[in-house]
Amino acid sequence: MKTVGFTRMEDGTAEDYQLLAEQSIEHAQGLVDRVLGLLIGLRGNPRGYQVDRYVHSLQTATRALRDGADEETVVCALLHDVGDDFAPFNHAAFAAEILKPYVTPENHWMVEKHGIFQGYYFWHHYGMDRNARDRFRGHPCFEHTALFCERWDQTAFDPAYDTLPLDAFEPMVRRVFDRPAWSLRGAD
Repeated sequence: MKTVGFTRMEDGTAEDYQLLAEQSIEHAQGLVDRVLGLLIGLRGNPRGYQVDRYVHSLQTATRALRDGADEETVVCALLHDVGDDFAPFNHAAFAAEILKPYVTPENHWMVEKHGIFQGYYFWHHYGMDRNARDRFRGHPCFEHTALFCERWDQTAFDPAYDTLPLDAFEPMVRRVFDRPAWSLRGAD
């Protein structure tokens, strides 16, 4: 594999940076497979739940799809917990950052904040404030996020539910990630 000639970025040439741009594009083309690998990696240990995080994610997406959610929201439902293994205390932010260049600001916010909104259903059992989400009341994405958790996320722990397989969602994920990064968000 060809490499650049510099060891300090300030010493790079236009040719060096052209090479890096080409290799970055090639690397980015494998992103969907790596993200799906994160999802598949959630299989196994259910950590006390009746289903593991992989099935939970598939079930959340299945429920969103069957409820008529748009494709981008279904993909967010599928990938909302992909950070559980690598960022157990901030998994929502992890997933949101992966999705950010490819989804609308509304869906990015939903994924980023879903952990706080999900707390409504169980935090009181830990002595925590189940209404912590209320600090976001009035935000334009509040209802979207509250409905995501109410209808799809908090209900997706049922081993008897007729959950669709990953194959049903993979084409959707590829279409969402095929959008040019930054096209929905700008260069923020």
